[in-house]
Amino acid sequence: MNWQPMKITTMVLGAAVLAFVAIAPALAQPAGPASIPVSATKVVRQDVPIVIRGLGTVQAYNSVLLRPQVDGQIVRFAVTEGQAVKKGDVLVVIDKRSYQAALNVAIAKRGQDQALLHNAEADLARYSTLARQSFASRQQVETQEAQVKQFTAAIAGDDANIQNAQVNLSYCDILAPFDGRVGLRTVDPGNFVRAAEATPILPLSQIHPISATFTVPQDDLPLIQQALREGKPAVYAFRSDDKTQIDEGTLLTVDNAIDATTGTIKVKATFPNTASALWPGQFINARLRVGMAKGALVIPSAAVLHGQDRLYAYVVKDDRTVQAQTIEIARDDGVTAIVTKGLEEGQSVVTDGYSRLANGTRVAVSAPAGRTGG
Repeated sequence: MNWQPMKITTMVLGAAVLAFVAIAPALAQPAGPASIPVSATKVVRQDVPIVIRGLGTVQAYNSVLLRPQVDGQIVRFAVTEGQAVKKGDVLVVIDKRSYQAALNVAIAKRGQDQALLHNAEADLARYSTLARQSFASRQQVETQEAQVKQFTAAIAGDDANIQNAQVNLSYCDILAPFDGRVGLRTVDPGNFVRAAEATPILPLSQIHPISATFTVPQDDLPLIQQALREGKPAVYAFRSDDKTQIDEGTLLTVDNAIDATTGTIKVKATFPNTASALWPGQFINARLRVGMAKGALVIPSAAVLHGQDRLYAYVVKDDRTVQAQTIEIARDDGVTAIVTKGLEEGQSVVTDGYSRLANGTRVAVSAPAGRTGG
């Protein structure tokens, strides 16, 4: 009988048993706590624009509701709805015939009074000569002088009537008071309109340039006033997603009063709007740049956490555990926070995933540390 294979098998089994006995204690030990995945970024020092954000509404730079200033029938519209027009362009034509006739009557009356004045002046000259020769009385001369003055005054009245008739005639052509875009008309050709009616014929809005108003916190008013003294602060208009920039303009002015109910103040900006991307009534996210913080220590706004009586951030230490660090910030525009105390350049702070964190929690940084944006 061959005992050699059986001996080898016994030795192998013995070695396996010894190995299992050696690792059994290690297998029996409980596993350590799992690392919590987080996102983190570096604390950096950089120049940061000081930006004030606000929700605004676009409005026409100039806007007018065109109404008739004389009574009459609308003969035609000289423009189409939505058409761009220049200052002085004819927009609407009202029937001119009665007003042209009134002007002709006023001109004819002036010609009549001028003829009467000429005759009265000639009679006055004759009476004055006869009076010096004692062939006419002084009373006749004075009467003739009064008649000359009467016709002179009548001509002055005729001139006023002519001017009034000319003005009424000019009102028959409704002109554009500024460059703009015609809106939708409310009256069709052939309708009779009256100056006393409140309903406008059509609107006209100037959108190149265009304006926007938005509100900012009252605490930012000193910064805005200082920026206005130094020049024209830049204002950037963004779409509702607050990511797509529409246009860049300048701050025009600040309202003359703070809203006591909200603690905000309204400001107005102007945009060139060359691409017609801004439209009256449109909501925008406005960013007003009032200065530059040189060499500021910054972190993303998402890293700033609010405690009951402090601001803090979770700092990722070298051993991959976190520590809540109390911080002080000078400004937070919703994207970037300027830190004045509590952090140092190069430290990593958690920007996402901190809901389950506490001091000493082990983390796994799922996103590489990067620079913060402005």
